[in-house]
Amino acid sequence: MTGWIAISLGDVTGVGPEVALKALAAEAGADQTRYLLIGDEESTLRLNQALGLNLPLARLSAAAASTGRFFLHSPLSEPLAAGLAPGSPPAARAALACLTDGAKRCLRHEMDALVTAPLSKEAVLRTGQPFIGQTEFLSQLAGTERTAMMLLGQDDRNRWLRVALATTHVPIKLVAAQLRAEAVQRAIELAAEACGDLDLPRHRIAVCGLNPHAGEGGKLGDEEITIIKPAVEAARKKNLDVIGPLSGDTLFYYAYRGDYDAVVAMYHDQGLIPLKMVAFENGVNWTLGLPFIRTSPDHGTAYDIAGQGKADPSSMRAAIRLARRLAANRIRKTGSK
Repeated sequence: MTGWIAISLGDVTGVGPEVALKALAAEAGADQTRYLLIGDEESTLRLNQALGLNLPLARLSAAAASTGRFFLHSPLSEPLAAGLAPGSPPAARAALACLTDGAKRCLRHEMDALVTAPLSKEAVLRTGQPFIGQTEFLSQLAGTERTAMMLLGQDDRNRWLRVALATTHVPIKLVAAQLRAEAVQRAIELAAEACGDLDLPRHRIAVCGLNPHAGEGGKLGDEEITIIKPAVEAARKKNLDVIGPLSGDTLFYYAYRGDYDAVVAMYHDQGLIPLKMVAFENGVNWTLGLPFIRTSPDHGTAYDIAGQGKADPSSMRAAIRLARRLAANRIRKTGSK
């Protein structure tokens, strides 16, 4: 069964539309998946032509009668003006509208997955819209708190790192105060489920400590004893293959060589520094726990190179491939879309 993948184009003044079009052109021949680009129509068509890609983009209204595979839809009430400044409020509001449109289509089961191009949190906040990040925004839209961010990628020797986060965009000085056993346990459980969604033969999860040397038995902090270890033990009682808390300065070495299938990190940079060291160009952000598949490239809007035609689509290609793989697995396992 041919699936549908929606791609929200993000901030039009960033590299999102460019990497999406480039990635789609590169991935088009992989199978017969149909794609819906969600963004400003006029600027997307101009960019498609300027990049020399000439993707055969048709309006979504023609999809029912069309044998084509590439469609474009704008949820905006009016076209965006050309030449907007990087991070301008109209661009930020449009990016949120496109993100919302794609998510709602997935919630209505019109699409099998959503790939989200980058937007700027700072630009969105300047519009007056409360916003922590796309992960949190989509969780709220879907009406669920049981989500976690996983970043995954591979090096040129096909060695993978998969990292789920117990906290996301939290200032370092607040991590210890905001860390909760239930959040650690949720990340463990979702990481194990993710291994199943990927059809991995093993679902072995390693959990980082928060403090240096995993707290040195309480001498360097007690969060390992009071928060992390109880979460690990609770996950074990659910028959999950999980170990920890382990010192983060050695754990990633063993995960990288294949001893573990996924790592649960306590905070953003603890997990993302090693991940980006291994897979800076092809890392993917996967939101675990949503009622629909959502992936995104692991980079930002890159305003400094936007509009120059030199943005690297590798991470977006990886995000599309992962979404396509997950959607195909889900359709195969359930027998329907």
